[in-house]
Amino acid sequence: MSTLERRAVRGSRRVAVSDAGIWLPRAGARPLVIELEGRYLWSCTPVRDGRPERGGVLVAWPGVLRPHLKGRGRVRVRDAVPVHAGEEPVVHLDEEVVLGGPEHAERPLEVVDPQGLPLAVDKVGHLCRAFSATAETVREEILLGTKRALDDLAEGCGVRAYLNYGALLGAVRDGAMLAHDSDTDVCYLSRHISPADIISESYAIEREMRRRGWNLLRMSGGDIKLLLPLSDGRQCHIDIFVAFHVGETFYQLGNRSGRVPESVVWPPSSITLHGVEFPAPADPEAMLAFVYGPGWRVPDPSFAYADPPAGVRRLDGWLRGFRTTMGRWTEFHQTRTREVDPAATAFARSVRRTLPDGAPVADLGAGSGRDSFFFARKGHPVRAFEFSRHARAAIARTAQRRSLDVDSRLLILGELRSVLTAGAELARDPHELYARDLLGCLSGAERRNLWLLSRMALRGRPQRLHLEFSATGLDERGMPLPDPAPAGLVARVDLDVVRAEIVAAGGVIEHEVLEAGVDQLGRADPLVCRLRVAFPASPARPTASAGSSGPSRPTGPEDLP
Repeated sequence: MSTLERRAVRGSRRVAVSDAGIWLPRAGARPLVIELEGRYLWSCTPVRDGRPERGGVLVAWPGVLRPHLKGRGRVRVRDAVPVHAGEEPVVHLDEEVVLGGPEHAERPLEVVDPQGLPLAVDKVGHLCRAFSATAETVREEILLGTKRALDDLAEGCGVRAYLNYGALLGAVRDGAMLAHDSDTDVCYLSRHISPADIISESYAIEREMRRRGWNLLRMSGGDIKLLLPLSDGRQCHIDIFVAFHVGETFYQLGNRSGRVPESVVWPPSSITLHGVEFPAPADPEAMLAFVYGPGWRVPDPSFAYADPPAGVRRLDGWLRGFRTTMGRWTEFHQTRTREVDPAATAFARSVRRTLPDGAPVADLGAGSGRDSFFFARKGHPVRAFEFSRHARAAIARTAQRRSLDVDSRLLILGELRSVLTAGAELARDPHELYARDLLGCLSGAERRNLWLLSRMALRGRPQRLHLEFSATGLDERGMPLPDPAPAGLVARVDLDVVRAEIVAAGGVIEHEVLEAGVDQLGRADPLVCRLRVAFPASPARPTASAGSSGPSRPTGPEDLP
């Protein structure tokens, strides 16, 4: 326990910083800014983000910061805005601290990128370079790049585009970029009301922007991200979001929905940001009230959106599919992959013994890629399917460095477009399907998409689907087994439910085993299930789990819901 922690335990009522986070004597509603060595690092609102602890409230460090919090440095905790106009914000703590244990006391406490440039936590919880730590010349590159993007959208794509979100807020409120922001956002007002037409338009925009020299990423059916290279070696993201009306409801990615008349959005007005003129919504202040609420004029770097759940669900279904855990998995792959044993799993080794030499393998939910690399080393061409961009990039880098035949591919099982694309590709080019610890990461709808993909890829073919997952069961006290790690991301799955879903999808379980195993982090798991599933052209209704071994039981009509 650090000195600051001991002070809090002894009943000190002053703010304290520890390895756990920021401790405060009360859960205030005013947003706080945390600075490291005089630079913006992170912001929070204790009443929203904290939890009761030791007679006060603890706001835990974001997961993306934890790997960096080792060393000695000066931490400052202050209000984001002054209590009264004309005053300085209240400073609650400003002192040198040691984090990560006394063994790190001689190293500097810093949160920097590989080039040594300072990073901060942005509005969606990612580590990035905030504008407050960006050189003026680089800031000008971002402004001109954003202006070019808006011009290309209007002139090349013929859409009604305008500056929005943080860039618009900074322009209206301060005439400058928000110090804690890290990218720019633009929107365009679509004339379409059908999701199919909106998606088609977005793909046409993608093709035209590529033709105009942009490197970009597709984030959803209505959202692309332009990658603007900067002279300091990094890339700035310019998000292009679609906006549209359906009836009296206005929808704008990401996730905004509500009553906004078209007269608020179009025709465009004009606004200046750091001397550069941009197209803006017709009524910028009304747009900002829609995006940030009526208090948008008061700075709040810890602002968190409170989007209408019905609107979010509609946008998910229309344009995105469902990817509620993507952010948490990205954080896991950014901060905790070193906890994953790089060696091949026992399941991969057992599946390998059943495969023909050189048989192609599709690793569904490849994660760190450990099993993908194992199959490739054994001479199997591999497609590693993942929905975390960070994980896909890491797999691709490792495969290239080791000269392994591993092709890193996107697969979002909550998005039907992604599922059908992967299923069609695998139907043309058959692979053995391999999925370890994937089922427990999926919702019921995502599992049904997995069975759909499997049926498309394997129906009437000799290839099989090989599954391993943590199964539900009871411990020696008759209590449900705890979920495997990583906590909150993987759950146990009822084997009876899996059996019924496979049968309903036209699959036949050829082999089934229930035994002890390990979870994704190598911790003991008392009950895992391993299945080998075929998808015959005309499957007969199975009455038993043919070829099963170990403590399993027959599969028959009584197993169906």
